Amino acid sequence: MRYITLPELLPTMVTVFILNMGFFLNAGFDQVFNMMNDSVISVVDILDTYVYRIGLLNMQYSFSTAASLFKGVIGLVLILAAHQGSRKITGKGLW
Repeated sequence: MRYITLPELLPTMVTVFILNMGFFLNAGFDQVFNMMNDSVISVVDILDTYVYRIGLLNMQYSFSTAASLFKGVIGLVLILAAHQGSRKITGKGLW
């Protein structure tokens, strides 16, 4: 297992890890939004529900767009960092 199975599965595991790093900031908007009410909003507020509340309810479209763009940029940085780390450690990356 150590000499055949794991070395053959390592590129696939690295690829899946790198691709999942982009979803690191996703916490499940629908689950949080459905359970949210006024008494728990300060505790359960995540970035997606904050963007929804600021953008659609308070009509601050530019601020909510900037917050979503920030989330996307952080996801891209995480993907690139995981790719570089993978290339340094295993010699193989996503591309």
